Amino acid sequence: MKLGILSCGPNSYSTRRFVEAATQRGHSVRVLNTLKFAIDLQQGNPDLYYRQKVLSNYDAVLPRIGASITYYGTAVVRQCQEMDIFCANTAAGITNSRDKLRSLQILSRHHVGIPRTTFVRDKKDVLPAIHRVGGAPVVIKLIEGTQGIGVLLADTIKAAESIIELLQSQKQNVLIQKFVAESKGKDIRAFVVGDRVVAAMRRVAQGQEFRSNVHRGGVAEGVDLSEEYRETAVRAAQILGLRVAGVDMLEGKTGPQIMEVNSSPGLEGIETCTGLDVAGTVIDYISAQVDFPEIDIRQRLTISRGYGVSEIYIPEGSNFVGISIADTRLSEKDINVLTLYRGSKVVPNPRADRILEPHDKLLCYGKLEAMRGMVPIKTRRQRRPQAGKLETEVHGSLDE
Repeated sequence: MKLGILSCGPNSYSTRRFVEAATQRGHSVRVLNTLKFAIDLQQGNPDLYYRQKVLSNYDAVLPRIGASITYYGTAVVRQCQEMDIFCANTAAGITNSRDKLRSLQILSRHHVGIPRTTFVRDKKDVLPAIHRVGGAPVVIKLIEGTQGIGVLLADTIKAAESIIELLQSQKQNVLIQKFVAESKGKDIRAFVVGDRVVAAMRRVAQGQEFRSNVHRGGVAEGVDLSEEYRETAVRAAQILGLRVAGVDMLEGKTGPQIMEVNSSPGLEGIETCTGLDVAGTVIDYISAQVDFPEIDIRQRLTISRGYGVSEIYIPEGSNFVGISIADTRLSEKDINVLTLYRGSKVVPNPRADRILEPHDKLLCYGKLEAMRGMVPIKTRRQRRPQAGKLETEVHGSLDE
């Protein structure tokens, strides 16, 4: 395998470890400065130049895109994708994870824990927003901060208002987030590769510091995660579209709470405290994908006219409740069930004898016209005063 590592820091610990791991496994590897690329576009022939020369043939690239060059870095990664070079993380995945607000918006519709968060711009909305997340103390975060930079703890509502007003006056976008007190200055970093957690550590803040980042002086120790934490980490990475990710979680009363998903997680802290060859695991995964790549069904399955991918929701009262997938006779309508979602559980390629329950969701591929007629109409409930919540309810059934 010929591997390119997109990195502006060839001497960083992580980049050096990836080069070392790839070399040990007999792969050809080169560190490519992300900012030295030129992107050429012409009909039917997307191309890349590196240091004024046409980029040679690479089997895969491992993006290590820093926050300060996100736009240009993701453009380079996107070009690699269009040239059929396997990318350990896609441009879309990197973009989704880099913006804290965007990532939480995407995660919020799925059954993974996240701290209560709000985003406001009008000064008049700040105080109600603080109350909605549970009142002081609150955590205030810059949307694009990294390594704990731009993360502040406000002990009182007055302090929170002052901090937010100051940051907004400097044209900074900030999030207001519930302070998960039971985490007590600790968090979990799970290193996800593909569909599994390959290493994990608990980071503990020191002294009066509430941020547990190693760059802020936090102390790390290896930890064996429960299945709940492993599943949450993998799902969060997959929802955002990342194959290689560092998932940061707080240990809340109700289970794991996702803080952030990092598309370029560092290796030094987690390899040092666990003693595991995380770099080697990443390289092995990339090599396996080059030999047998995954296909994005959203891009490939919709090329047949009239066919596509859609999600079918099974409400209370549907005739599908209590019968098997086979008995729904979806296959007779040229509809194939790819995945079953049940609460927080994901069942890929479910068996035909699987019995369906209320509120199941089926990810299907087939005739769009047939599926369109089976999707119930969504209508909004009337506003309710409790906690200011606005919910949606699905009416109707799947039956024709």
